[in-house]
Amino acid sequence: MRIVVLLSAGLHPVSGAPVLPRVEAQAIRMAAGLGETFGLHAGPDAAALAEALGQGLPRIEHIRIAAGDDPVPALAARLAELAPDLILAGRRSQGGEESGLVPYALARALSITLISDVVAAALEVEGDLRLDQSLGRGALRRVVVRGPVVVTCHPDAPAPLAYAYGRARRGRVEALAVAPASLPALALAVEERPYRRRPKIVKGAPAGGSAAERLKAATGEGGSAASGRLLVEPDPEDAAREILAYLRQIGVLAPPAEPKT
Repeated sequence: MRIVVLLSAGLHPVSGAPVLPRVEAQAIRMAAGLGETFGLHAGPDAAALAEALGQGLPRIEHIRIAAGDDPVPALAARLAELAPDLILAGRRSQGGEESGLVPYALARALSITLISDVVAAALEVEGDLRLDQSLGRGALRRVVVRGPVVVTCHPDAPAPLAYAYGRARRGRVEALAVAPASLPALALAVEERPYRRRPKIVKGAPAGGSAAERLKAATGEGGSAASGRLLVEPDPEDAAREILAYLRQIGVLAPPAEPKT
């Protein structure tokens, strides 16, 4: 089985230094023992890839593209040429945009199946791939597929292999002589506005009513407030009687018990 592990240019959340995302290191461990494995990365720099060699990858192919370009066309062209049986990727990158859409875009471009949030993978006797997919809250679903397939690794997968300095020195990063054609990333139109507190919904306002009806409900001239009585300097007993009647009307107090005959 031929396996490709997709690598991203992760950044440390505190120092900002290039780092291999943990979930991608877990994907490397998941691929260990399944077959011939190597990494694939598309980006302007390969500084963040050295750690993946020490985590168990014997070699990494680096497709050099300009900063800000969409990596999906370059990755899709190379994967179509390689035709691997299994494409492993992390859930998302780290320290960048972290959209997590690259595996889905590749699966669509290559017209192959995608299985998300996998915590374990094993080979069957017939050559099928057995995957344990996380459904949340500890629930798992076993899926048996036959390649090619794109699989994203879940953070609950086994921990990465221990970093080995000697393994990192033996590994190599191969830069492709001719990078596949890439497309510039789409410019996102972002508009910044000052925060404005949202108006509160008036309790008892008629849903879908006219503006006049909503105004009456807000000012006490409509809705439940309109059924009350206006008392000016009432007698204490009359005021208490009206308060009890209103509390029974809105359900705070139980209705008075009927007298027994």
